[in-house]
Amino acid sequence: MNEREDNWAGNYFNYFTEVEEHFQRARGTALFLMSPLDWALIESWKNAGVPLTAVLRGIDTAFEKWRGRKSRTQMVNSLAFCAQAVLTEAQIMAGSGQATPRPSAPAPFSAAELEGYLAGNAVAVSAAGFPEIAAALKKLAGEAEQHLADLEQLEQRLTALEEKLIATLKSAQSEEQLFTARRELDGQLRPYRGKMSAEQLAMLERQYLERKLLEQALLPRLILFYMR
Repeated sequence: MNEREDNWAGNYFNYFTEVEEHFQRARGTALFLMSPLDWALIESWKNAGVPLTAVLRGIDTAFEKWRGRKSRTQMVNSLAFCAQAVLTEAQIMAGSGQATPRPSAPAPFSAAELEGYLAGNAVAVSAAGFPEIAAALKKLAGEAEQHLADLEQLEQRLTALEEKLIATLKSAQSEEQLFTARRELDGQLRPYRGKMSAEQLAMLERQYLERKLLEQALLPRLILFYMR
């Protein structure tokens, strides 16, 4: 694996796990499980290019303010509590021109594990009635060894396949299903709407609703992070 790929793999896989572990440490409960909304929020930050350092600093800042309150009747039960602080830290970093650290790490899986992941997803997608996407995944599984040398390109291919899958599911979604998912999302987001920008909310809503679509269809996420 070359240096560029090493850096990409380290950044990509560290982003999700670092945020999860940092939030758990800040909250003081290592066994706290992230909700679908939390994971969608992390993914929205990553896709928006929010530096990992900004996210970690924002989490710390939000908890410092929470601990400084005279009355703390409720625990922090969602990463969304930190959203405004994360956005502020990202703006500070952008204004100061600070570079994001680029950790270097190899992919956390072997070619055989990658092949198994892709082949397993091909079976699941085929069973759900998406033969074209299943065939593409099966082909990628057969080329796992060569794709291990350029995970960034593989991730781009998997993202394109996942977007195609989601677009097909959206077109088949009933009005009632859409209404139910949005009502559920609004209920979870209501306490945090004032802590996020309109752009951040729109991206979070999209990530959450797409995750919900795949979940309802009993379909797996296709991107590499879900190998973990």
